[in-house]
Amino acid sequence: MTEQHHPHLTLGVCDYPEHVPRDRWEIYAQQQKELGLTYVRIAEFAWALMEPTEGEYNWTWLDEAVEVLHREGLKVVLCTPTATPPAWLIRKHPEILAWDAQGKVRAFGSRRHYDFASEVYREHSRRITRAMAERYGQHPGVAGWQTDNEFGCHDTTRSYGPASQAAFPMWLQSRYESIDQLNEAWGNVFWSQTYSGFDQIGLPNLTVTEPNPSHVLDYCRFASDMIRTFQEEQVSILRECSPGRFITHNFMIFFSDFDHYEVSKCLDFVSWDAYPTGMLEFFASWESDEVKQKYARTGHPDLISFNHDLYRGLKAYQGGHPLPFWVMEQQCGQVNWAPYNPLPADGAVKLWTAQAWAHGADTVSYFRWRAATMAQEVMHSGLLRHDETPDRGFDEVKALSLSDFPAGDVPAQVALLHDYESLWIWDQQKHNQDLSYWRQVMLYYSTLRSLGVDVDVVHPSSDLSKYALIVAPALTLMTEETMEALRKATEHALLIFGPRTAYRTASGRTPETGQFGTLADLVGGKLRNFDSLRPGLREKVDQYDVTLWAEGYQCEDATPVHVYESGPLAGVCAVMRKGNVLTIGAHSPGLVYDLLREALAEARVSVLDVPEGIRVSRRSGKMLVQNFNAYGVDVLGTRMPAVSVEMLP
Repeated sequence: MTEQHHPHLTLGVCDYPEHVPRDRWEIYAQQQKELGLTYVRIAEFAWALMEPTEGEYNWTWLDEAVEVLHREGLKVVLCTPTATPPAWLIRKHPEILAWDAQGKVRAFGSRRHYDFASEVYREHSRRITRAMAERYGQHPGVAGWQTDNEFGCHDTTRSYGPASQAAFPMWLQSRYESIDQLNEAWGNVFWSQTYSGFDQIGLPNLTVTEPNPSHVLDYCRFASDMIRTFQEEQVSILRECSPGRFITHNFMIFFSDFDHYEVSKCLDFVSWDAYPTGMLEFFASWESDEVKQKYARTGHPDLISFNHDLYRGLKAYQGGHPLPFWVMEQQCGQVNWAPYNPLPADGAVKLWTAQAWAHGADTVSYFRWRAATMAQEVMHSGLLRHDETPDRGFDEVKALSLSDFPAGDVPAQVALLHDYESLWIWDQQKHNQDLSYWRQVMLYYSTLRSLGVDVDVVHPSSDLSKYALIVAPALTLMTEETMEALRKATEHALLIFGPRTAYRTASGRTPETGQFGTLADLVGGKLRNFDSLRPGLREKVDQYDVTLWAEGYQCEDATPVHVYESGPLAGVCAVMRKGNVLTIGAHSPGLVYDLLREALAEARVSVLDVPEGIRVSRRSGKMLVQNFNAYGVDVLGTRMPAVSVEMLP
């Protein structure tokens, strides 16, 4: 990748020249340059215009669009258009369509209508990618590429049709080699699920009751692998035909259906699409109506920053280090896809842009340039209104001083460990419908952020040597490799585990020796019982309320730190410690807050008490203070207006 690194934050926009008359292109490009934008992303949904009929290409419009932007000094990010296969392709090859979990074909007429496992579709994906890359790969105006668009959006990661059905048994045979090994790994003796051949294995949908969780876990892995290899085919072609240009993909908010660490390995850097108000309404099901009301016009600060920190950490997988990322689509007004879509507060776009920089973004690209006047997104905003007048977000972008946001590292001393396989197996069998993987993780993350701490969200296989405190809220699936990494980490850092740690092996079974398995010697105890608490059912640990989940431990050579005072677990250890390892079995915001605060002090990580709705972040030797409240707040000796940012040295 030869794209130059900028000394400060750069800005971009997502634009759709094919949506507007040709006579607007030069005008828009001039306005984009005058606004201070550097990048313009185009063409991710334009396959039908590029190739109106099979093998007959029409590049004239795209040639002109790229040239117009290049002449204005803007850098083009081109997208492979494979998120929207055209109607002629679907008519000729309906077998590329995905099937939903109820066995129904997902038809043409929207987007993302394909099965990643379809070899027929992969052939066409490679063909259109090569055609684009050969035509534009060396164009001086093209700075880089985005593959496809938002992999898995609209529940499209996992298809239950013929293409995936044909590919899944072959994937299993490659993984397990023999059917006996698969039967043992899945525990198929249970309910007479034993197979005598790989060809007998179907997809884990439409079963009478819940399917075997190990079957589902491997299907999640398979579907994730299909995305990984689908993208790798495109990336290989782009590397061949467009050397020196960067390649990225725009991931999504709290998206769970594939392993982002694996899928991002072939990319130069990671991008994601940030929609703070829509995220709060659509994704954060665990947040109360009171919280949603409070942050309706700004989004919740920790939901936004967690995703920034997650995507900064994806490239740290398997020994790497966190890397700067892009926000490829940044909300700049109201969205159209959440249950409720409030207009953002004055100052929100500046707040979100500054927050993205503070968590490691090198580029923020706004969605979109002009609000769409057609089809599914007419209710979605842009930097320009439908009538081409500047919207409120435009004015906030125009007022930004980019030199205030220099490039540099985020100096996190705390790591929060996350992996998708734990997410999949946790949410398959929650045992408490209100306690999802994300809710468990966000309890610990939000607590750390409320204490003014910068956090790297990373996979356990990342290089953990620089961290003073390592927090693992929900590592329920534990491999031997992860165990070894955690043992090594305790030699230099304090390690905190949350409930359900190491409750599953790599195949999805529970260890024969019970929770923790061979990790028991590290934590110093074993599980005695767990208790799933329904709404309104609370227990006590000292003065702390426990809700949702309570785990009781039998200490071997660990020291009990807290015990339950009520309920069936009264007198049983709720929190235990052995050496540098602290294990917390109770879901209790107050208890977690105090334990993390004590751990940070022990690890010599500075804590900064901040008022509710205030967050601080550090980058490049500066500290950004962010006020997400709809009212002014006194913090760090200054009065911050509502929905604002303050940069401190």
